Amino acid sequence: MTEITLSKGERTRHAIEEAAYELFLEQGYSATSMRRIADRAGLALGGIYNHFSSKEEIFEAIILDKHPYKQILPVILSAPGRTLAEFVHNGAHALIGELGKRPDFIRLMFIEIVEFDSKHMPIFFEEIFPEFLPLVQRFQSPEGELRPIPLPLLLRAFLGMFFSFYMTELITEHMDIPEMHENALDGFVEIFLHGILVEKDVSNV
Repeated sequence: MTEITLSKGERTRHAIEEAAYELFLEQGYSATSMRRIADRAGLALGGIYNHFSSKEEIFEAIILDKHPYKQILPVILSAPGRTLAEFVHNGAHALIGELGKRPDFIRLMFIEIVEFDSKHMPIFFEEIFPEFLPLVQRFQSPEGELRPIPLPLLLRAFLGMFFSFYMTELITEHMDIPEMHENALDGFVEIFLHGILVEKDVSNV
């Protein structure tokens, strides 16, 4: 297997990102100073500014480099399924399984939402959206199987619903309400595919 050799500058930049990432997760963005990042990375303070102009620029780099979509997307795309329903079921389980390996991700996203009001998300989505196009295509199905919902919106609903499942699972894991947890993910899949309202037979109306 070919090893990728990083230049000294790339190694330094990586060390800065790793140090900042650890500190942001430990104490939040606002409480982390550039000097603390430099100390954690083993650099002089001026050394950081050779690679990043500001603390926010470091955070932007972390959002792009540390986002787990690089691991999650291939796993979802490889989920088996002869039908769209099977793919959604298997893809949802794959998504939650990968998120479970990255508990740091939710904390990073809360920093972005709370401390930055999500202002970096347009940059992030512009960067990664082309990589999600194969997933959009997986949601294409034979005519008549899907309601006329734009595919990008359908993808947003899929990701949003199962990210929310993961977050609410963290919030409710200590609540002793069996009905809230038993086969919960499959319940979310069922709601995603069919909604919550009972279909009425309008033929006799």
